Amino acid sequence: MNKLRFRFMKDIGAPVLFSISERKKKLARRKKLRTRSPESWASPPLKSAGELKRIMTRHYFLSRYTGGNMPVAWVTSGAPVELLRPFGFYTVYPENHGAICGARHMGQTMCEDAESRGFHQDLCSYAKIDISHSYTGDTPVGVLPKPDLLFISNNICQTVLLWFRVLAHRYRIPILVFDTPYIHEKIDSSDEDYMVKQLEGFIPILEELSGKSFDMSATIDVMSRARDASEMWGKALDYMQFRPSPMTVFDAFVHLAPVVSLRGLEVANKYYEMLTSELEWRTIESIGAIKPERFRLIWDNIAVWFLLRDYASMFGRKGCTFVASTYTSAWAETARMIDPDKPFISMARTYSGVVLNRSLGYRLELMRDMVRDFKIDGILFHSARSCKPYSIGQYDLRRLFLELDGIPGVIVDADMTDPRCYSRAQAETRIDAFIENLEDSRVH
Repeated sequence: MNKLRFRFMKDIGAPVLFSISERKKKLARRKKLRTRSPESWASPPLKSAGELKRIMTRHYFLSRYTGGNMPVAWVTSGAPVELLRPFGFYTVYPENHGAICGARHMGQTMCEDAESRGFHQDLCSYAKIDISHSYTGDTPVGVLPKPDLLFISNNICQTVLLWFRVLAHRYRIPILVFDTPYIHEKIDSSDEDYMVKQLEGFIPILEELSGKSFDMSATIDVMSRARDASEMWGKALDYMQFRPSPMTVFDAFVHLAPVVSLRGLEVANKYYEMLTSELEWRTIESIGAIKPERFRLIWDNIAVWFLLRDYASMFGRKGCTFVASTYTSAWAETARMIDPDKPFISMARTYSGVVLNRSLGYRLELMRDMVRDFKIDGILFHSARSCKPYSIGQYDLRRLFLELDGIPGVIVDADMTDPRCYSRAQAETRIDAFIENLEDSRVH
């Protein structure tokens, strides 16, 4: 019965509901456009954004019908989800859900709820949102399915280990931890062997939870789709090398959702075919996201989700286009390491090679490549109050870029989802001084 219900909602119910919803939204948009004049600095939004919203809404909508039909795994953004796909797990990403809560301005309330339960204010705000949800059920996406498994990796931070232990205790479910050795210079064979043995050791547990046997052929297919999605995402980001850039990093923060949450599924690949096609057309037609494009910038660290629209407008009015980001590129930079014919060694290399599992020197060189390839004029470093691993070293990076390349930078103190960590007056004073510096540099 559960399987029939899921299939009905997937093939009939969801398309009908979304069609009705889309008609209502189109009427509302038309009414809004008639009463609001477009901002002169902005081109029309990407048409792909509508399809993206439909895909992600459908993903969360269908998740509520998974109970008794398929196993559900909650996964961290840095975990090798490709291993779960062949076993039929429906995957939910708490970090992605936390970003949605932040963008919907629910972050502060949910963080305060977690703090009232004994969790410290300086703890990762994604973690606090997720822990709060586990108690209250509050979410802007309707309902999150109860997990059968927690699947994490410590390649992005150590907080996820303690965070998901709390969830494992609350839901009384198993947790699988993929431990990735830190890469100081380069990965060696003993590190690879250690990670491959972990992945192989997960298989009997996944077989038991899913009721399915491991299928190497299916795993290779998933790895191939994951590689293609990552490469297409990288291609989409590379279009921002053109001047004028057909989209900005603020767009990319939103459009990375499929490569994070749906990687290894055909839906992600089809979406990025659509996005890259639209960006190619915009590039050919010289349609820039910002008019005029005066300065080209890098964004370092996670987005400030509750300020995404405000910052896009504030910088757009000043002709500043963010064309590269260490955050959005994280799901593209390791695509070259994925070899579908060697799935386990590929997962070991790919997931240990992410920027947060490597030295500050690696991050510096990665960003210097961006400066060269994207013709960068300046860098904004978002110092996220509750994301220590990503924020540590930013003052050194700012100094080094000025000394080595003459590229100015500004540090903005904020957080991914919690507005209590942000002072608008202080941030805008720093940003105004930063842009004045860019203007003075161009004059001289």
